[in-house]
Amino acid sequence: MYSIDKELLHQFIVDALYEDVHEGDHTSLACIPADARSKARLLVKGEGVIAGIAFAEAVFKHLDPTVTLDIRIKDGEDVKYGDEPFYIECNAQALLTGERLVLNTMQRLSGVATLASRFAFEVEGLPVKILDTRKTTPLMRFLEKWAVKVGGCENYRTGLYDWIMIKDNHVDASGSINQAIKKVHEYLDRNNLDLGITIEVRNLVELQEVLDIGGVTRIMLDNFEIPIMAEAVAHINGRFETEASGGITLNTVRAIAETGVDFISVGALTHSAGTMDLSLKVIK
Repeated sequence: MYSIDKELLHQFIVDALYEDVHEGDHTSLACIPADARSKARLLVKGEGVIAGIAFAEAVFKHLDPTVTLDIRIKDGEDVKYGDEPFYIECNAQALLTGERLVLNTMQRLSGVATLASRFAFEVEGLPVKILDTRKTTPLMRFLEKWAVKVGGCENYRTGLYDWIMIKDNHVDASGSINQAIKKVHEYLDRNNLDLGITIEVRNLVELQEVLDIGGVTRIMLDNFEIPIMAEAVAHINGRFETEASGGITLNTVRAIAETGVDFISVGALTHSAGTMDLSLKVIK
């Protein structure tokens, strides 16, 4: 249902295990026979939306190709205290070597998915998409953006390379909105690139300037008060896609969606998500 880039996932697992294990998990190597096998269960000690079971399976298969997972609750499903999303049976040393990487990552991803699900719930029934941003943990963006989708929201650009976003600093550094849009089109033509273009506006004066110039895909209404945002959306009148951004919370997101914007970008989906308490318990 939700796919993770396999190449990025493999490299992440290799690098994360090296950070934690280096030349070996000496405790497990010392205590546990090399051919011993163990069973364990994942225990939920919170509530929300689970995310990262597919990640856990990839980690344990990397460490022990003979692993078997009995998945009881799938990624994207609600969980509560005491639930057991999966049971695992594999080499005991592999189980304990991968345990912390799996738990740390799943706790983070489940926190992101849980917050995303709450934002999605708040705008249920309205024709708007909640988007994530680039405010992600370095080198974990592909996983955190995956968790956003698991939670029911959508991904925006992956990075600086796949979408043009002209923000206030770009406008100020280039001299004007007109200059920024002009230079972007010259750059795209020169490099034979076909990318969407979002431009941020800070007030109705800047909005009118963009409407007069055109040449963009989407207009981002940054930190607009709700009545002004509604006025701006009406003024744009479908000529360009519209996006709200800036300090969006669970308390304000529905009122913002009701202004008629097409998209709402929420940095909090990733930069302010909490974690879900999880543990892996060996079954004796």
